[in-house]
Amino acid sequence: MSTAAQEAKNPKKDMPIGILGSLAICTVLYILFAHVMTGVTNYTSFKGQDGIAPVAVAINAMGTPGADGTITPDFPWLNKAIIIAILAGYASVILVMLMGQSRVFFSMSKDGLIPKVFSSVHPKFRTPANNQLLFMLFVSLFAAFVPARVVGEMTSIGTLFAFILVCVGIMVMRKNMPDIPRAFKTPMVPLVPILGIITCLFMMVFLPADTWIRLILWMLIGMDVYWFYGIRKSILGDGTQVRNGINYFHYTAVIMGILLFIMGFVHQNIADADALAKGETADKSLFYLSLIFGALHSIYFAMQAIKKKY
Repeated sequence: MSTAAQEAKNPKKDMPIGILGSLAICTVLYILFAHVMTGVTNYTSFKGQDGIAPVAVAINAMGTPGADGTITPDFPWLNKAIIIAILAGYASVILVMLMGQSRVFFSMSKDGLIPKVFSSVHPKFRTPANNQLLFMLFVSLFAAFVPARVVGEMTSIGTLFAFILVCVGIMVMRKNMPDIPRAFKTPMVPLVPILGIITCLFMMVFLPADTWIRLILWMLIGMDVYWFYGIRKSILGDGTQVRNGINYFHYTAVIMGILLFIMGFVHQNIADADALAKGETADKSLFYLSLIFGALHSIYFAMQAIKKKY
């Protein structure tokens, strides 16, 4: 068989090389970009900045320092242009993510895991319009009232955790479903997934404790939705909460509740130390929320786990 015929028969054989190659190019570009940024100004200049455009911080340092040490930017117009470009980039990324997330909820709603409003289709445009409107409202409220730093850190830890789940899923599927059709196979399993898990965890560790609290809170809320709604409405179930393997769900919820409890103390100790250094009093609202939410979930799902019918 000729090479052309082989490629026509298996058009996706080079897909892993294309994906990994593009990731390698992006990684090199990010490293070079960071090198230029830290060459313009010391890396400590980016610490504690409330803005979400570190490029603007670097451009502000490109100027002549005055007698008091204040730098007057030589290219103020470039700073504004870059900020506009960054906002345009954020808008395009958010738009694509919202469209993708609405489709995820559409599929979940079709499976019965969340209410049917998320799978209702517009009679004319044949799109999940109500789904997208709800996400537009939710994201708009976030953008209006939640600080950019908090949103950025939540996005980072959520994405990294999703990558960890993907790596775990690869190992599970390779073992339990080795014969299902695949567009391509991850090489060197389980080495590559394990390295992916370690890398993502390494980056997650350096995120603030309050970000970990929000991640666990968000996961517990999702588990609550499944336990009190999805498990009964799922088209794969029989309308009850009794099914094989449900205790793993209970154990996971108990562990998450305990982790939330612990992270509440860790965050509060750090917040108290920072506030003491500034002569202030640390806010304890997140601490109390963590303790109450973690304790309630740990106790409730532990009680569910010990019931004989499960």
